[in-house]
Amino acid sequence: MEKYGVNELRRMFLEFFESKGHLAMESFSLVPHNDNSLLLINSGMAPLKPYFTGAEIPPKTRVTTCQKCIRTGDIENVGKTARHGTFFEMLGNFSFGDYFKHEAIRWSWEFLTEVVGLDADRLYPSVYEKDDEAFDIWQNEIGISSERIFRFGKEDNFWEHGSGPCGPCSEIYYDRGEEYGCKKPGCTVGCDCDRYMEVWNNVFSQFNNDGHGHYTDLIQKNIDTGMGLERLAVAVQDVDSIFDIDTIRALRDKVCEIAGVRYGENHATDVSIRLITDHIRSATFMISDGIMPTNEGRGYVLRRLIRRASRHGRLLNIHGLFLAKLCDTVIEGSKDGYPELEEKKNFIFNVLNNEEKQFHKTIDQGLTILNEMEEKLSSMGLKILDGEDAFKLYDTYGFPLDLTREILGEKGYDIDEEGFKKSMEEQRNRARSARAATNYMGKESTVYDLIPASLSTKFVGYDHLACESKVTALTTDASDKNAELTDSLMEGQKGTIVVEETPFYATMGGQVGDCGTISTENGVFQVDETIHLGGEKYGHVGVMKSGMILGGDVVTLAVDGPARRATARNHSATHLLQKALKNVLGSHVEQKGSLVTPTRLRFDFAHFAPMTEDEISQVENLVNEEIQAQLMVKTEVMNIEEAKKTGAMALFGEKYGDKVRIVSMGDFSKEFCGGTHVHNTGDIMLFKILSESGIAAGVRRIEALTGEEVIAYYKKQELILSNVAEKLKCSPQETVEKVTHLQAENRELHSDNESLKSKAARNALGDVMEKVQEINGVKLLAASVPDQDMNALRDLGDQLKSKIGEGVVVLASSKNKKVSLLAMATDTAMKKGAHAGKLVKELAALVGGGGGGRPNMAQAGGKNADQIPAAISKASQVLEGQIQ
Repeated sequence: MEKYGVNELRRMFLEFFESKGHLAMESFSLVPHNDNSLLLINSGMAPLKPYFTGAEIPPKTRVTTCQKCIRTGDIENVGKTARHGTFFEMLGNFSFGDYFKHEAIRWSWEFLTEVVGLDADRLYPSVYEKDDEAFDIWQNEIGISSERIFRFGKEDNFWEHGSGPCGPCSEIYYDRGEEYGCKKPGCTVGCDCDRYMEVWNNVFSQFNNDGHGHYTDLIQKNIDTGMGLERLAVAVQDVDSIFDIDTIRALRDKVCEIAGVRYGENHATDVSIRLITDHIRSATFMISDGIMPTNEGRGYVLRRLIRRASRHGRLLNIHGLFLAKLCDTVIEGSKDGYPELEEKKNFIFNVLNNEEKQFHKTIDQGLTILNEMEEKLSSMGLKILDGEDAFKLYDTYGFPLDLTREILGEKGYDIDEEGFKKSMEEQRNRARSARAATNYMGKESTVYDLIPASLSTKFVGYDHLACESKVTALTTDASDKNAELTDSLMEGQKGTIVVEETPFYATMGGQVGDCGTISTENGVFQVDETIHLGGEKYGHVGVMKSGMILGGDVVTLAVDGPARRATARNHSATHLLQKALKNVLGSHVEQKGSLVTPTRLRFDFAHFAPMTEDEISQVENLVNEEIQAQLMVKTEVMNIEEAKKTGAMALFGEKYGDKVRIVSMGDFSKEFCGGTHVHNTGDIMLFKILSESGIAAGVRRIEALTGEEVIAYYKKQELILSNVAEKLKCSPQETVEKVTHLQAENRELHSDNESLKSKAARNALGDVMEKVQEINGVKLLAASVPDQDMNALRDLGDQLKSKIGEGVVVLASSKNKKVSLLAMATDTAMKKGAHAGKLVKELAALVGGGGGGRPNMAQAGGKNADQIPAAISKASQVLEGQIQ
């Protein structure tokens, strides 16, 4: 048998099923599209769920894919074993009401034995125990003897996911040889050891589960098969694990090269090598699909993977940034199947480097916080870190539990791991609750799910703002849980209208949907927004202003022209803006989101530092130059491969069909875009950036105006300047000079004020020193000082502590009706039992507040200034109780 490489096996699979009449589709993004039930795509069929449920019509009834997937359920085991991983590629062939069991089983056997060349004597099929049909096909059509066909129960060979389509499975196992077995008597297919490895799974979706265990036959029976590409490669290349197949081994060896270690010589080292190898693959593919490291959702998954990999790099004594170097190896090994990796190479490098730098800072910050927790344990005489504290380090600061365990263990401390797990589970439950009450696609069911999937709407609004069309569906107000399909909409009713053709643009790609009217001789419907429904349907959402509209009516649809033209100006400006940003900041700039409305535009983009005033000015000027150049705006529809060759920019992570629309603005900008635009950049008139800010790690946001909104903006600024000048009693031209003069006066007054405060503090210092007393051999200075904030108290406390030498300082003050309490204790005082945190906590109760802190320094606030004398008086009593 030839030992095919991973890239060869991927190509062979897709070409095989293309020869069987399947449409080979590119892998979908790891980011689920319109599916809230998933954080990340975790199986080959996940992106195809709308086709299985009938919500959308598939492009063909036979489809084949190689889908990139992420699963993190077993993330804690990644690295510890050679079988666990977070990223994998799933080969799949799918039938939507076309072929069924006979073809699926026959083709799976044909591919494995005749195309790949696996030894048929080492392959063993399994079937659901009640699926006699599948058993018969294997025995009588494929020719497998009955003793080599295994029947398993529902847990192993029946696929279902709550309510919805489900059915029995037929898996194919590959015997890797006795050396991988457990050596136990009776070891055979189904054993938990590594000898018999599942390489193919045929899922026969033939039933519908009502959610209560009642199964009925589906009218449309489907095939959903899957085969892990990496697992297949293990069998074909005859290696021990996924970490030994060609592409992953190259990455594994690169980790060893950077770390200066050898694989297979030390268990702890091997764990780190495998973990880094796996995690950098996942991170590379996630970033290539536009996912950015954040503290929630899929961004949190990415951040966790990167930080785990970086942490294990430290365990291997890798110094400095190294993940981008490994990413280069990932891209080199996988760009054959995923060319977008090479296209986004620089961007991926930047994200990894930025996040790795941040984590290095996090590690240092975590160590500081951990030291404080350790001090707290020591002062309380405890040896176990609370589980909530350990989880706070992990969840808030990204500090790994194993690192916390290791550092504390070296100093004789332990962790309440049960408490940690409890906090972890509480967080997971919160996440589950957030995704509860959803349908099969993870979205709340609405009346729109009742509209037949076969209906579609043709958009004719690029060239026309009005047309006639036929109403194909009507619904009552979708925000009402009792909404339903209806035959008519009457005056005053809210609802949604679906038609055969529309000039209304539906919200997509950041551009808001059109508004306008739908009318007949009998009524007028006001369209407040236009939205995309399932498939190619457009929903015109609004209210009947007069009369009525019936299903089947021929209606006149008219878009609000001024609003559409204003939106088009802003949309075209975003294209100019993106190109200008690339020119000024660099090619790494990628669109991360946008919002285009009639009044303004918002553009989110990848960049790792705030823009300077000069950069903002350059971008704004460049966009305005292209507007003044009056570039013609042209659109073309072409094959996606031809479109890519033109150099047109595609939206990051977006899934495109076979045909795409290219929008060109002279030679300056060329992008994939389905939105509406001006005919000439001169129509945009003017462009003004209002703000530039950060919204997430490595993501910046620009908000801007165009056209008449810019003129209105400058008129408003002119009015504000005029009002300011009037207040300053000067002309608008003199405002800067006047404000500069006032600032100088203010600084002088502030300096005089600080001098007076300093003098008062020095006087207070002398008065306070007279109040030192001794409590059981410990000096105590407890005093009230007037009109000081907490910063001033801390400065005064440091001075007093140095003057008394060793002892305890307690200060209280009231300013702006707020009470401030401070306590400081020297090392000698703490050794005798003094504890500033406990001292402040008890005194704070007297002034109606609370607070605390470390043994050496603590502070508190309060609201009852009248009780300050009582608190100062009680300080000696509290201290005496501590040092008895």
